[in-house]
Amino acid sequence: MMKVVLSTLNAKYIHTSLAIRLLKAYSEKEFDIELAEYTIKDPVMNIVSDLYQRKPDVIGFSCYIWNIEETIKVVDIVKQVMPEVTIVLGGPEVSYDTQHWMERIKNVDHIVMGDGEETLHHLLKTIEGDRKFHFVYGATYRKGDEIVINPGRPKIDLNTLPSPYRFPEDIPDLGKRIVYFETSRGCPFNCQFCLSSIEVGVRYYDIERVKSDITYLIDHGAKIIKFLDRTFNINRNYAMEMFEFIIENNRGCVFQFEITADIMRPEVLEYLAANAPPGIFRFEIGVQSTNDVTNELVKRRQNFTKLSRTVNTIKASGNIDQHLDLIAGLPDEDYDTFRTTFNDVFAMEPEELQLGFLKMLRGTGLRIDADKYEYKYMEYAPYEILSSNKLSFADIIHLKRLEDVLEKYWNAHRMDHTLKYLMKNEFDSPFDFFQDFGDYWEGQGWQKIGHQLEDLFLRLHSFLEFRGVQRMDVILGLMKLDYFMNHKYKPRTIWWDERLTKDKWSVYMKSLAAHPEQVSAEFAALQLDERGLQKHAVMDILPFDLDALLNEEGKVSNRTDQQTLLIVLYQQDETQRPRWFTWKLELAALL
Repeated sequence: MMKVVLSTLNAKYIHTSLAIRLLKAYSEKEFDIELAEYTIKDPVMNIVSDLYQRKPDVIGFSCYIWNIEETIKVVDIVKQVMPEVTIVLGGPEVSYDTQHWMERIKNVDHIVMGDGEETLHHLLKTIEGDRKFHFVYGATYRKGDEIVINPGRPKIDLNTLPSPYRFPEDIPDLGKRIVYFETSRGCPFNCQFCLSSIEVGVRYYDIERVKSDITYLIDHGAKIIKFLDRTFNINRNYAMEMFEFIIENNRGCVFQFEITADIMRPEVLEYLAANAPPGIFRFEIGVQSTNDVTNELVKRRQNFTKLSRTVNTIKASGNIDQHLDLIAGLPDEDYDTFRTTFNDVFAMEPEELQLGFLKMLRGTGLRIDADKYEYKYMEYAPYEILSSNKLSFADIIHLKRLEDVLEKYWNAHRMDHTLKYLMKNEFDSPFDFFQDFGDYWEGQGWQKIGHQLEDLFLRLHSFLEFRGVQRMDVILGLMKLDYFMNHKYKPRTIWWDERLTKDKWSVYMKSLAAHPEQVSAEFAALQLDERGLQKHAVMDILPFDLDALLNEEGKVSNRTDQQTLLIVLYQQDETQRPRWFTWKLELAALL
């Protein structure tokens, strides 16, 4: 039996490839098929050595924007050490401009375009059999020096595909990696920067089959399932039934979806807000731009008012994390209008805001129209833009500095209290805070060196002192709170200079142990004595009323007689998360 290895280079070990599992499930009854997953960080020689020892007759590589260049290196060495091996490529990166890839990668024998299951199966039978490749629709081959691209193959009925989720060899790692899952293929939208716009129409798997596969995965230890559907909620009834099923059957497994927020129906929102268990759902929402002219140019229909309503309703429920995406460099979006886009979206305070830069993907409308907008872009993957008629290279460099600190500070959630205060009180807008801080970061040369948690606090503090912010006393107090809340165990070191004296610490501890009810009933219920406080608590005095500040959305009183004793406790319950309490010192008659 012909030995086939289906391989891919994932971005990280935690990722898994659904594509090669779909291909194996479809063809494993007739061929000896092994899966071989690597990462783009693995040394090329290690990958080639492993493939060589498997003694394959055919190797298929699944190709994407993030792995194509590394895959080419592997292919070229494989052909040198195993010249008799047939090499097949497939995946979105090579399904378009197939002629280009066959010309560029001389060591590739075939490319499978589009849905791969039937085409690869037909191709493998033909390699093993009469080798009449002109009958293999959806595939490319070499005929002497000629490259022959066969006509496309009709789209497959998804319900004829065997399940790719039930390989016994996957079970040991299900809990350690992300399971990628699809309930549909295709996208109803026509966004000109996206490969999904090329396939017209949406095809679905039978919903009962989907539920069965998800139940199997949860039964066998899956912890994170990420849906690859381009717009999970396009079919309201299908999405609603899936949400209900997951809410009833999740058993702690986390589910990630890409949704289109402006078409989310109010009744679905209300249902999720009322019923979604905290932490089980994560929504990824592509906003990209709030500039109407830009959205029109890229054929992206979007109602930002409705999108905002969805994001804010979900946020208010407190149950679902949201990841919002922006793309810098779209047509007619210059630096100033992108600033508006950023601030429009940041106003919703998503748990994560991803700033990406336009990539001119092969096969997309924008790449075809590149000259119209004077786009310059990288010749090789990831094809990121270098400039356009509206955005200079200098602008892009500038925005990349912003992106760097956005990732380190906001998306990492290391200083939420501090950042929210700064953006409301000390800077003209969130964009200006991240941009100014990013410029300062670059100016200090910090992009060239690593950082620990303490470094991030010290660097923000340095930037704010350089800026000469108005209420450094308030900001330092919030930074202390954020620093303490970033630790699982009582921190051994602090990064600020002034700390409580031993005498004051002792007085406060005695008072807290004797009269815990003056802090709160919740604090008193913990029944901590002095020894327990010594072991589990950190304390500091903040020169303002912390509760009032946080309850009044960042407004701070100018009164100087208000002080707060901040108490943070560690290792108090099974969540292992720190808990914080406040004691207004003006009310503490004992002191």
